[in-house]
Parts: sequence; structure tokens; C-alpha cells
Amino acid sequence: MQLPTPEDLKKKRIELGLTQSDLAKRAGVSQPLIARIEMSDVDPRLSTVAKILTAFDEVKKEQQIVAKDIISSPVIHIQPKQPLEEAVHIMNANGISQLPVIENGVPVGSLSEGVVVRTIAVRKSLAGIIVSDLMEESFPTVPQTASVLTVSHILERSPAVLVMEKGAVTGVITKSDIMKIVNG
Repeated sequence: MQLPTPEDLKKKRIELGLTQSDLAKRAGVSQPLIARIEMSDVDPRLSTVAKILTAFDEVKKEQQIVAKDIISSPVIHIQPKQPLEEAVHIMNANGISQLPVIENGVPVGSLSEGVVVRTIAVRKSLAGIIVSDLMEESFPTVPQTASVLTVSHILERSPAVLVMEKGAVTGVITKSDIMKIVNG
């Protein structure tokens, strides 16, 4: 078995769409070490090379999994004209902290428990408020063919990702759905 050269490692990292920081985090080493290895400034230990190769294998597996493989469907959602009290009931009944707001299969916004809590603190009552009065921007959307790596990156900045097909929402992915991949 031949060990990969620093050039091989860099080429593979780039092919997989990883930054040096991404690779370092996955391999459990520092980003400066990855940079030094790729510049041939340091001769890494065999154990470090093994960690990097393991990280590459994990990314390859993740990239083979696409959004449609891990979606939750049907999507628990609310419509913009529904009373806010109904949204709170849906969230409580399903143990979720946010809801997509969908109209005719198209995402138009989102509602989070944070917004509801702030509203209760100010108004003391939810009577007469409809979802569209408080909804925030919609969750990001991806096609069913988006890689789990792409979805993971989006979930770093958003609580959920909606999966679309032919202009309509077909599923939702949250951080907990990504975590389920680990357990196979």
C-alpha cells in the first residue's frame, strides 16, 4: 500500500469540496497542520494521515446520501391565514419548535417558538393574531437530489431545510434528521 502524497491529499480535499478547516474539524487536527501537510512543510504521522483518510471516506459516504433519503414527510406545517393559537397547538402536539408556513405547496414563511414567546410577553394573549402577522422568512429549500453535506452546511445557519420537487414542498430536514445518519 502506498501512502498518499501531500498533493494527493490536497487534490482529494478539493474534489470533495472541503475547506482545510472542514477537513481539520472532521479529522480532529488543526487547520494549520492541514495547510502545512499540503505545502509539504511537515511530514505527518501515520495516525494523522489515517485520520484524514477516514474523514475523506466519511465525506464520500455522506455525499452519496441525498436529501430525499432523509426527509421527514409529510411536512407538519401551518398556513398563513390560520390563527396563531392553532400553530401553537400544532407545535406543542408534535414537540417541535418551529413550523414552515406553506400555502398551496409553496413555502411562504416560518414560525418559531421564540416569536410566539415574545408575542405572549408583550400582548399576554394570542387571540386575533394570524400566522402571517408574525411569520418570519421561509426556511431554505433544496432539491431532492441535494447532498447531505450541502444540507448540513445550510443547517448550520437555519433550523430546518425544506425539500422541493416540481415547485412543491415534499419534505423537511432538521439537524436531528442528520444526526440519525450517524446511527445508520
